[in-house]
Formats: sequence, structure tokens, C-alpha cells
Amino acid sequence: MTEQEIHSVVDNIIMEMGLQDCADTKIGNWHLRGISTGEKKRLSIGVETLTNPHILFLDEPTTGLDSASAFFVIRALRNMAYDGKAVICSIHQPSSEVFSLLDDLLLLSAGETVYFGEAKMAVKFFAEAGFPCPTRRNPSDHFLRCINLDFDIIAEALLRYQNICGVPESSSYPVNIKTKEIRETLIQKYKCSELSINTRRRIQEISEEPAIKRNKKINASSWKQFSTLTRRSFVNMHRDIGYYWLRMALYVLISISIGVLFFNIGTDNDTILERAKCVCFAYGFMICLSCGGLPFFIEEMKVFRRERFGGDYGEAVLVLSNFFSSFPYLVAISLLSGTIIYYMVKFHPGFPHHAFFCINLFCCLSVIETCMMIVASLVPNVLMGIGVGTGVIVFMMMASEIFRPVPDLPKIFWRYPVSYISFATWAIQGEYKNEMIGLEFDTFLPGNSKLKGETVLQTVFGVPLSHSKWWDLTALLLLLLTHRLVLYMVLKYKDRIASKFPRLHADKTLQHLAMRVSKAGERLSSFKRHDPQHPLSSQEGLRSPIP
Repeated sequence: MTEQEIHSVVDNIIMEMGLQDCADTKIGNWHLRGISTGEKKRLSIGVETLTNPHILFLDEPTTGLDSASAFFVIRALRNMAYDGKAVICSIHQPSSEVFSLLDDLLLLSAGETVYFGEAKMAVKFFAEAGFPCPTRRNPSDHFLRCINLDFDIIAEALLRYQNICGVPESSSYPVNIKTKEIRETLIQKYKCSELSINTRRRIQEISEEPAIKRNKKINASSWKQFSTLTRRSFVNMHRDIGYYWLRMALYVLISISIGVLFFNIGTDNDTILERAKCVCFAYGFMICLSCGGLPFFIEEMKVFRRERFGGDYGEAVLVLSNFFSSFPYLVAISLLSGTIIYYMVKFHPGFPHHAFFCINLFCCLSVIETCMMIVASLVPNVLMGIGVGTGVIVFMMMASEIFRPVPDLPKIFWRYPVSYISFATWAIQGEYKNEMIGLEFDTFLPGNSKLKGETVLQTVFGVPLSHSKWWDLTALLLLLLTHRLVLYMVLKYKDRIASKFPRLHADKTLQHLAMRVSKAGERLSSFKRHDPQHPLSSQEGLRSPIP
């Protein structure tokens, strides 16, 4: 499609969804107020219709909306149905205005079909079954009252309250017919009705028809997916001050604080440990601040799952686009923080040493950002993500030079293999070599020869000199590549592995629902309120056996 055709499709969808007034308004986030909740619902539906699907499945599109917003959303869906699309949605307790827009209605109760047919004929079906809808009652409320078994729990609680408080038998509390009996009557009525027979006949006809081979969805090229997603991610990072801008300010503030604490450290003998403390302090804080990106990574994962299920792009495109879109920000953080610390502390003089410090810091931050992305793709919410992410960071830092020299670590587990897979170990060892090799320090006794940095590395910090600092940097790059591959594998196979355990998830869900029902009955048994004088069944119009 040409650029003009793309803009034409987008403009048409904006008009169909009734979003002309907010077409140029930002959606909004935690710090920026944008469009309303109803407009966000319509926008989400509009995004799904960009590929012109034949069928739309929507799960509770009106949840959380007021009556006006819910009406506009359903009206937009009805207009799409008029254009030839099949719109299937689940709605809990729609208003009368929303109910009047529905063409067909399917009522389910505990997996049983209570009614399936034209929405406008449902009232007649219930009336013929002996449960007419009162004149002033919303039909959807009446249907739910007839098939929702939770009403029996409420009725029993009210009867217990009646017995405890001595409410006269002539009051309106007693229930004429239990919901369970009403539901069974309606199910049997539907099974024997012409609607059920016609539905089963139609299903049989469709199953016997030859399958229609539809054309496979044509996606954009890989380069188009990568460039579009990279540009969108970069724009989101630029607009959201919490994504990188706020963290960048914190990085600069921490860097200035480190520079003030270790200002112009010098080459005295006492400064050997001070230099090591400064390096560990700097890298430790830089690594810990990366946890601040977890909430935004989790939101990005939610968007990815929705778009991946729609077939818009794959896991590899996300992994690459995320790295390249965040690349400028990580470079800026590394240059700003590295330059401030390096020249305030007066580390090893020379531009090559300064460049290595910044590059080493960039690689370390890139690895930990990827690690946080892996955590974000595994956890269900922000709180758990922060807990798991912090645990991973502390676990990796414990095997580095920050708390104890690597040679002094227990050989089992901590030294082999944790110290070798810890990004902090390679980053700090590389910076130690960059800082110490080539420097000479004063000794305690005046007149003695200078203490070389190589000797300090081996005797004080236990850093091996068998390989250069560039090998440590290479190890960091290999860890970055490995973490990106792990992120790709997690994104690709997580849902497939999770789908292997549906029974366990179903059992936990049933237990949770059973606990909710029992707790609801306990709460209602002790609930006190005044005696209603006029039950809904005594309203003007049709009389119903349901109060």
C-alpha cells in the first residue's frame, strides 16, 4: 500500500469509530492526561480493524464505561456489522439502550445454552416459559436474574436474615421460585424449541460443507516491521519522561554525587582501595537504577502480546527493534555518567581509558536492560517484576568484585559458574584493569619504589592478568547477545509451555470461584438493611414469579 492509501484507511476508521474530535490528541499515560476511557475502547477496536478482519471477537468492550460511552462503543460495532463484518462480543449486564442495538443474543449459564436467537425475541421466549419481564425492568437484568445462580445465595442469606430478625412472613423477602429451577426450566424450554432445532440443523449443514481456503494474511516485509516498530518505540521512549528521561536525570545526579565523594582521588597508597570503592559504587548504583524501567517494559510486553497474536510481527523483530530504539538513550546515559565520574574523580588519564570506561558502562547497562526485559516477559504484574528484578540484580552482584574478590568466593556455585555468567563480574574486572594497569602508587614508606597497578590487581583484588580488559569487554558483549537470545526464546515459547498445563490452571480457577461464592454467602448472611416496601415484581405491568 502507498502512503496515501494507508492514511486514507486510517482516516476512514477514525470516522467509523467517531474519533474525529480527538484525532490529534495524545492517548495519555501516567503523567499525561489524554483521551477518555470510552475513546480508548473505540481506539482499541479501530486498531484491530486496520487489517480489515471478517470476524471481530471482543471480550466485555463496555466494562468500566458509563452508559453513554458504552452506547457509543456498541453503536460503532453495529455500524461495522452493517459493513459486512461479523462482530461477536460478551457483555455483562448491558443497559436497555445497548440491548436494543444487539441483533442476536446468546445466554449461557454454567456452560448451558439458555437462549440463542434474535435479541428482540428473547423477551417473548421468557414470557412463554412462564417468566415474563416486568414492564419497567431492563430485559438484560431480568434475563440475568433468571439464569444467574448467585441469586440463590443472596436469597438464602436474606431468608436467614428474615428468620433472625423476625421479619413477618408477609414481607417481600421470600423467593417464590429458586433460580436453579428457573434455569432448568428455561434450558429444557430452549432444547425443545424451534430455535434449538434450527441451530443444530444449521451447524450440521455448515460442518458438511467443504472448507473454504482463505488467503493467508499478507504481512509487511521484515524491514518494514522492524523500521516501523523501532520508530514507534523510539517515539514512546521520547514522549514518556519516566522511560529514560527521568532515569537519565537520576544517573546524572548519582554521577555528580560520586564525583563529589571521590573528587580528585590522586595516586597515594590510601587511594588504592578508594578507587576500587568508587568503581564498585558507580557500577552498583548504575545497575540498580535499571530496575526503574521494569514498569515500562511490562507495558511494552502487553502491547507485544496483543499485536503478536494478531500476526503483526514476530519475536525477533521486537528483540531487535527494542535494542536499536533504546540504543541512543543508553549511549547518552553512558557518556554523561561516564564523563562526569571520570573527570571529577580523575581516573586514569587519557582518552582511550575514558572511552573504555563509557563503552564498558554501556555494555553493562545493555545487558541489565535485556535482563529486565526477560523478567518483564515472565512476570504478570509490576510488583512481582520489581521483586524478581531486584533479586536477579542482587544475585548477580554478589558474585562480582563488589562485595568480595572473586578468588575468595566459595568455589561451588558462587565462583563456578555464577561469577562467570555475572555481567557485573566482567564489567568491574575490565574497569579495574582499565584503571590500574599503567598507574603507579605511592608506598607507605617514603623512598621505596612505586607500587605498580598490575601488582595491586593481582595481590589486593585477585584480578587475573592472563587476559586483557578487551577480553572482559568481549565477554560482556557475548553476555548481551546471550541475553537477547534468551529473551527471544522466552517470548517465543513461554505461551506454548504455559498451554501445556491448562488443567492445573482450571483447577485453581475453580477453587478460587468456590472460595468467592462461600465468602459472598458469609458476608450477606450478616448484612443488615431496611425492609424494602415494594419489590420489583409488584411493579406496574406484567407479574413475574421472580421478586
